[in-house]
Amino acid sequence: MHGSFLRPAALSVLAASVLLGGCADFSGIAPQAQMRSATGTGLKDPPPLTPADLSAMNAPNPWWEQFGDPKLNTLVEQALQTHPTLRVAQARTERARAAIAGVDAARQVQVVGGADASRQRFSARGFYPPPIGGSEYEIATVQATASYEFDWFGKNRAALNAAVGQTAAAQADAQAARLLLATQVTRHYIALLRLQAQRTLLQQTAAQRQRIGEISTLRFRAGLESELEPLLNNPSVPEVLRQIAELDEQFALTENALAALTGRPVFGAGMHSTALGRLEDLRSSPVPETVLLDLLGRRPDIAAARWRIEASLHEVELAKTQFYPNINLAAAFGLNSVGLGNLGAGNTDQWSVGPAIRLPLFDGGRLRANLRGKATEVDAAIEAYNVLVLDAAHEAADQWVSAAGIQQQQAQQAAHQSNALALYQIAQQRFAAGLTHQTTVLQAEGQLLAQQRLAVDLAARALDTQALLMRAVGGSVAAAQSTN
Repeated sequence: MHGSFLRPAALSVLAASVLLGGCADFSGIAPQAQMRSATGTGLKDPPPLTPADLSAMNAPNPWWEQFGDPKLNTLVEQALQTHPTLRVAQARTERARAAIAGVDAARQVQVVGGADASRQRFSARGFYPPPIGGSEYEIATVQATASYEFDWFGKNRAALNAAVGQTAAAQADAQAARLLLATQVTRHYIALLRLQAQRTLLQQTAAQRQRIGEISTLRFRAGLESELEPLLNNPSVPEVLRQIAELDEQFALTENALAALTGRPVFGAGMHSTALGRLEDLRSSPVPETVLLDLLGRRPDIAAARWRIEASLHEVELAKTQFYPNINLAAAFGLNSVGLGNLGAGNTDQWSVGPAIRLPLFDGGRLRANLRGKATEVDAAIEAYNVLVLDAAHEAADQWVSAAGIQQQQAQQAAHQSNALALYQIAQQRFAAGLTHQTTVLQAEGQLLAQQRLAVDLAARALDTQALLMRAVGGSVAAAQSTN
């Protein structure tokens, strides 16, 4: 009997859902933006993202180790373990994972148990006749209710896919934060090494200029030079000392910034020159022969943008399912009695089972407005992706051009420094042979020191550009070098 009742009821609900589903009207509402073809910017079109990409995003990629400095490795690891930015990103990822669990739970059978007890007076002129009517009784109910929502129109599936996309985007954002933080630490460390090396050369320059002034003064007193010569040959030592003080200020500011990135106290950070490596000991990678724009798909921020597009598209599908019927199968079984003492007596069981359908017929345009909003979010996500791809291609191209340009400048500067060294050595030889005075040697040394300072600046720029290029290609330096 029960089966004979359920079959016609279920068929009726199914027929009604199909009929009412045909009333769904979301015509004319769809995303309008188009993803920019990667080939238009020199990139390779990325393959479709899959959930397997999530594990790849979490794979460690310590690109900073290619510089070969243990102190740098330690600082980057400290920053990645302690910086609050990464903890915020991780919290967002966990929140997105919780959303997946919540959406997935809606696809399962839901069972709710309950127990109620109350004392109630029944009306003497109500539904219940005397002796219940006009009297007070305790009402007790113990019941379990089960429900299951049929996902015939893909609502739960679309919600789950959207949640997965948002989780993937959050994970990619976390990786982007790691990449940015590691780049910042690396660049600040390189800056400290540059300032340290420049300070050493400026100290040598100050001593060299002071020696020139002393010799010129002695020659004037000995009558070997006019009073004009000490003024011409006495470079401003205070100016060099001012430059040293300026470097000390820059060093302290950079030190404070690095301390903040690595989670150490800003004041009294303890990062002194004795704790640093040397600029010349850092390994520089060769400049790639091409700009390697095809590696930009590995950038976590671009991956996050693509995942947001995927999530937004599923949000559109979810909004469309709101136009269709919501079909549920519910069942309940329990005990009910008038009087607490009768709850365990016989013939107190009650049950119900049957399908239910819900469909909004008149909503004042709410569903279409919601769908239009979701479609607009897709357009915004696509255009954000397009802007990001263009900016990433621009950034990578600029860093590649800078790296190649600095490499050429280093070659020319090395030749100039070699000439300055040769002149200095010749001046030393002539001075030793008594063919010139010491001022000539010191002046040649000054030219050599100036070239050495320029070499330090170019070396630091090359290393800094290398770090920026690593970030521009998503830290995929190993992959970049393997393609050369």
